[in-house]
Amino acid sequence: MCGIAGIFHSGTRKPVDPVRVERMCDAMVHRGPDGAGVWTEAGIGLGHRRLSIIDVEGSPQPMHSADGNAVLVFNGEIYNFAEIRRELEKEGATFRTQGDSEVILAAYQRWGVDCLTRFNGMFAFALYDLRKKELFLARDRFGVKPLFMAPLSDGSIAFASELKGLLAHPLFRRKLDPLAVEDYMTWGYVPDHRSILQGVEKLPAGHFRLLRHGEAPAPSRQWWDVDFSTRKKGSDADLSAELLYHLREGVTSRMVSDVPLGAFLSGGVDSSSVVALMSEASRDPVKTCSIGFDVAALDESSYAQKVAEMFGTDHRKRTVAPDDFRHVDDLVRMFDEPFADASALPTWRVCQLARENVTVALSGDGADEAFAGYRRQVFHAREEQARALLPQFLRKPVFGGLGKIWPKADWAPRPLRAKSTLLSLAEDGATGYARSLSVIPPELRSALYSEEMKRALGEYRAEQPLVDLMRSAPARSGLDRAQYADLKFWMPGDILTKVDRTSMAVSLEAREPLLDHRLVEFAARLPHRQRFRGTQGKWLLKHTMERYLPKDILYRPKQGFVTPISEWFRGPLETEARAICGKTGLASQGLFDDTALGKIATDHTAGRADHGRILWQLLMLDKSLKHLGVAS
Repeated sequence: MCGIAGIFHSGTRKPVDPVRVERMCDAMVHRGPDGAGVWTEAGIGLGHRRLSIIDVEGSPQPMHSADGNAVLVFNGEIYNFAEIRRELEKEGATFRTQGDSEVILAAYQRWGVDCLTRFNGMFAFALYDLRKKELFLARDRFGVKPLFMAPLSDGSIAFASELKGLLAHPLFRRKLDPLAVEDYMTWGYVPDHRSILQGVEKLPAGHFRLLRHGEAPAPSRQWWDVDFSTRKKGSDADLSAELLYHLREGVTSRMVSDVPLGAFLSGGVDSSSVVALMSEASRDPVKTCSIGFDVAALDESSYAQKVAEMFGTDHRKRTVAPDDFRHVDDLVRMFDEPFADASALPTWRVCQLARENVTVALSGDGADEAFAGYRRQVFHAREEQARALLPQFLRKPVFGGLGKIWPKADWAPRPLRAKSTLLSLAEDGATGYARSLSVIPPELRSALYSEEMKRALGEYRAEQPLVDLMRSAPARSGLDRAQYADLKFWMPGDILTKVDRTSMAVSLEAREPLLDHRLVEFAARLPHRQRFRGTQGKWLLKHTMERYLPKDILYRPKQGFVTPISEWFRGPLETEARAICGKTGLASQGLFDDTALGKIATDHTAGRADHGRILWQLLMLDKSLKHLGVAS
């Protein structure tokens, strides 16, 4: 894995200072501690930090094509590079290295931007065509690897794998985007359609962009999408056999490595499935690792141990106290933008453990999104059935009216929170799903914002981009649209951002075999019956893996990494809670109402309400804005 950065002069092809490109790369040294390189030409500069995985001794970057007419910096892995290389060699291409970087260059020179459809992998790259004087920026289908872009004050465009790469450029202007604050307070992260800093763009997943000197920057163009609009036919047995084929392909293709390789093993369905298939394909014991907690209610390491023993893995476990609040500032530096998914802390911990033994680790991420593994997706499908019973003009007064008078029960499981359910049912499916996904509902956000912030937001509400995405999805049902939203919105903004930053912080490459695009495309076409039965999500995946895993692994209730943030804010972080809600914290920046913030803090610390999640969001926002050096 690597970090890339660069500068492109969209107007006059002025010289690019290589020192500035080098500094941008050095700000991301954790992404590539094994090597560095910078290349400049009139109007363009490309930089690279390398974490050696494939062709360890060769493949330095920036890399030139064999004819010298194209230059590449690349972050990621092309898992089918050997297959593409053989095809290109049959057509006369020659190669000097054994890695995938040179294959990207040769594929581009053979097929142009259509080379993207040939790649099976995770990637973000910048390729400069010296003949066309054109910069080609591209990002993988799901957004596993990030790419930030921003205009500089001299009219040029800078890009980097992380926001900190842009921050290292002296001409980069830092100004807070209030719309991004609304996005963050809604979702707990800043989605890929926006950045916390004005002017910064994230190249969307499955998109590319072409930049030419002397022309206005062109918008990005989509080169891949996941289609839920058709259905596969077949018996349970036939579909299970096809799924197993795709699972094996996804796992084995990601086991190619010239450095030590292992896997995260939580003991859940997804990571256990990956380890089972790795063990099947490997001659040697798979290296696995897991994190345990010293609080029994949070600890599932016994399940990981059971799976490790079943497959004879070389297993390592570390028990940590969930008391990791002292590392909040480390998280802020990792993510740059505010990021409030508290599971980032244990994810970072398991990445640290893995890095002690391996350089590459396979994860189980992606299965919940692809196979309807989240309870909210199944619940949404049930809600859509309920919506069909009443026309829209009746749903609003009936469900909405009941929802307004129903008492709150935030402590209860979602199906028992009648107030939330009724308010959701009063809306159309997309709006209801957006409400169910949001961390802080619009009514509470509005109560927290200052009048100045409300004026800055105008009519904008963070739910609308998600609603628009669901309404335009290539889909046939409410469940399709919910999964589409999770794959296109939630996953790149939250899940993949979390894994990328925490793994790269310790120079570990994380790979997601369950996000092989062939596997996801297969899953998107499954009938509902193969996705869930009753309340059991991921039905076909679990059914298929019964030949490998016991039922207490496959069918036990889902449990993710849990962090006791509510307890922290009534204990060691109580002072922090009062500070961020006081005159020296966020309240002083004009974004929030002083009185409303103070009530959030005092009600929580006094035990009158549970606002731990909100306080965690506010804390991460406060610290991130200080880290970025911006004010409202």
